[in-house]
Order: sequence, then structure tokens, then C-alpha cells
Amino acid sequence: MPKIIHAADFHLDSAFGGLPPEKARERRRESRELADRLAALAEAEGAELVLLPGDLFDGERVYPETLEGLRAALGRMACPVFIAPGNHDPFTPASPYARMAWPGNVHIFSRGTLEAVALPSLGCVVHGAAFTSPERTDQVLAGFTAPQDGLAHILCLHGDVFGKDSRYGPVTREQIAHSGAVYLALGHVHQCSGLQHQGEVRWAYPGCPEGRGFDELEDKGVLVGEVGPEGVSVRFTPLCKRRYRILTADVTDTDPRSALEAAMPETAALDICRVVFTGEIGGQGIDLAALEGAFRDRFYDLELRDQTRPAQSLWERAGEDSLRGLFLRELRERYEAAGTEQEREHLVRAVRFGLAALDGRDLG
Repeated sequence: MPKIIHAADFHLDSAFGGLPPEKARERRRESRELADRLAALAEAEGAELVLLPGDLFDGERVYPETLEGLRAALGRMACPVFIAPGNHDPFTPASPYARMAWPGNVHIFSRGTLEAVALPSLGCVVHGAAFTSPERTDQVLAGFTAPQDGLAHILCLHGDVFGKDSRYGPVTREQIAHSGAVYLALGHVHQCSGLQHQGEVRWAYPGCPEGRGFDELEDKGVLVGEVGPEGVSVRFTPLCKRRYRILTADVTDTDPRSALEAAMPETAALDICRVVFTGEIGGQGIDLAALEGAFRDRFYDLELRDQTRPAQSLWERAGEDSLRGLFLRELRERYEAAGTEQEREHLVRAVRFGLAALDGRDLG
């Protein structure tokens, strides 16, 4: 049973548009180290086969240093490497896959139809296909069944198992079950799926190895394991340098600064964090800008959100026969009738700004 590493969706040279410009540049440089970390992992694990089903690049335009780094890292792997280009890095005459020479151990699938490469020394055959444009709606596995020849047939594809009408290489579960493969190594979905099965066929998405936003949280990495006629066993192995994290800080019965201190992870200096304040708070609310300024240097990057709800004391003067009372009664009625959390957040903000104006305080 060959020892494999299955990785996908590097999206090298991504813009990292959600970060400040200097951090985005640093993250692009750091993402180029992914290939080196993958090569080191392949050596440490004694990998005999590396499967890379697509979206290694974020687009057709790739920096020369990115290409050189990837090519050098793949060439250091002492095993066959298979790349199945995806929708972000399709195989076209202008793509980096076609324009440059790749190491001899690297095989890049270049056609939209399935191609088979036999590896007799490993007792397996790797089948794969490429996106040749940013979209493909045909079903590449339709009608495919691997021969029953005693070899382990492995599929390496960029595709979408979750939508038969997908524009990104739809693969149906029936086609997986009828493929006769022992393992389908997929790319496209950025969340690790864990090992799944359809009939006798095992399949998985490893997810992306580096998060690029708050929709790609916590540890990101690759799958490492063994694949053969006797069975499939893979485990998730983190490969990311930094993590996107969403944390909550409850301000009930404490002040926002203390709540933020309590929510800070030990790895804050490495992480990109969004901290969401929750719980009850009084009339003055939270000065997010001041807190962000005070804590910014303790995180790699920090974003603060206020989702607190008003403490009962916020409305305590609503019964007054005054402008303040009239204002609070009106806003409380609208708050209680609000249909969405977003609407309530806007109303709480309006109450706090209104009370600040009535008291002659700084509106922030």
C-alpha cells in the first residue's frame, strides 16, 4: 500500500484582501513556503506518492519566485507527484503548467478527459484530468469504471461532489461508487471532509492548507496515509503557519478590556483573530477603536465586533417625562419589535449615540 500525501487548494499568490497591505504582502510571501513545508512533510513521512488535485495557483498570473519555489520543492520530493489543474489554475497554453519545464517526477494532467498513469513499483494506477478553462459542467467520471486487474486505482480530480449542476466539475456519488477506484483524491472544497465512502470507494477533500479569510477557520492542512486494495487510511495533518479564528468575549459582569484579555489565545501573535463581544453592557457601549489600538500589537491581526445587548439599566429612565424618556421609550418599542439581530444592533447603537448627545459626551 503506497504511502500518500493528498493536498489541494494552495491558491498561491492570493491577494489576502482582508488584511492591511503590509500584512497581505507578508502573507503572500509566507504562502510560498507551503511547498517547502509540504516537501519536508513528504520526506518525514516517507511519502511514495503526492496527489495535488488543483488550485495550486489563485490565477493564471503567477509571480516568478512563486513558480521557482514550487518547482524546486516538488523536485525535492523523492516520489511521483501528480497535479490535476482546477478552476483557478486550468491547464491552458498560457498557464504556468504549460509554459515552464517541471521536474521529471511531476506529472501534470493536461486534458479534460481521464488519463491513466501506471506505477507498477507501487502496485497502483493514478487517473486524473484537468480543467482546461475556469469552468466545466461536464461530468468527467460519467461512465468510468476502473479495470479489476489487482492494482490500486486512484483518482486525482478537482471537482464538486455537492452539486450535480455545479460549474466546477460535478461528480455524483453514484459515479464515485461505480468508479471501481480505491480512493478519490479531490480538490475544490476548502474544508477538510475527513474520509468519506460511497459504496466501496473512499474519497476526501483535504481542505486548503492555509486559511485566507474568516470562512476558513482554525487548523488547515493535508491528508497523509496509505491507499491500497486492502483499504484506505488517512489522517489530517496541519500544515498552516497561521490560523483565522473567531473568538467571543462576554462582557456581562466585567469590562470589555478584561473580557478581551480572557478571550486571547496563547497563539494570538501568530493568528488572525475576530473577537466578537457578547453579553450585556450599559449605556456607553464599547469603544472598539480604542480597544483595537491597545491590543493590535498583541495579535498578528485583530478585528473587533460588537454584538452585545443592552443591559436593563440602559432603559431605566424610559419612564421619565422628558426628552430623554420619550427617546428611550420610542427606541425600546422599536428594539422589542425588531425582527433581526442586525436591526437590534443598529437600534442599540442609536440609543448609545443618542444618550451621549443628550449628555454632551463625545460621540466617538
